[in-house]
Amino acid sequence: MPRPHGFTYEQHTGGTVRISHHGRPATTLNGPRAAQFLAEVETSDPQLVMARWTGNYKRGNERTARDHPRNRR
Repeated sequence: MPRPHGFTYEQHTGGTVRISHHGRPATTLNGPRAAQFLAEVETSDPQLVMARWTGNYKRGNERTARDHPRNRR
């Protein structure tokens, strides 16, 4: 599975964190969620963390799963 790339984050005043993917806003975190994200992004692979926090980590196997005989109706 290809590794996620193209994510960036900006920390704003008031504790807000904005995560972007290829220059487009993906999500905004506030308060305790922003603090938790910042702590996690410092200790792990930042691209993987940002992909998971934005929900953009499930890529590549959806079509395979959809076409599986068990999932057809």
